[in-house]
Amino acid sequence: MHIETGIVQGAKMILSYGTAMASFGIVAKLAFDNIKKSGLLPLLLKSLIATVFVFMFFEIFPHHPIGISEVHLILGSTLFLIFGIVPTAIGLAGGLLIQGLFFAPFDIPQYGINITTLLMPLFAMAYLAKKIIPENIAYKDIKYSQALKLSITYQGGIITWVAFWAFYGQGFGVENLSAISSFGVAYLSVVLLEPFVDLAVLAGAKKLFNLKDSNLVGQRLYN
Repeated sequence: MHIETGIVQGAKMILSYGTAMASFGIVAKLAFDNIKKSGLLPLLLKSLIATVFVFMFFEIFPHHPIGISEVHLILGSTLFLIFGIVPTAIGLAGGLLIQGLFFAPFDIPQYGINITTLLMPLFAMAYLAKKIIPENIAYKDIKYSQALKLSITYQGGIITWVAFWAFYGQGFGVENLSAISSFGVAYLSVVLLEPFVDLAVLAGAKKLFNLKDSNLVGQRLYN
């Protein structure tokens, strides 16, 4: 979902600074609540692990430029189910920043765009999870249909934000529409694959009950 350099330029970049600040503001509020409830150290540990995973997803896993962005297997719903919303948000922000600073400096000017594209769908997915997963159901026990809804929400949100930035930066010309369509169609493969990854990881979590009271995973994973 790294939007291509030059899609949004000049004064239009100001909007991305505002949306990024709004995203970070939401994360800060959620982190403050999380620290009051569970403490600082567990949050730092999970965030560090999530950051490492995100960096691997972005830099090591296959990723291909298609249309106006890149197709990545981000596994946002997987990270959310394992670590919770705050560590996942911090991991996405940290992993993206590390990749940009050390491996893709040309992406740094688009950091506000890309972090908005990653975090806003995460917030929407977390809200949906509260609606479709009963409180008495641990995340390790969710169904494929629930995992699919989470994946569609997250990956669909990414497609929507990428399309928004492309229309905002380049207008509604035929070439731009074609590039956006190519990216959206290619990303459908991620939407279909991610729920299977979610369930495979959660199946593994069921066998690792020694992590039930661990600070390395989210409390909701087992409870």
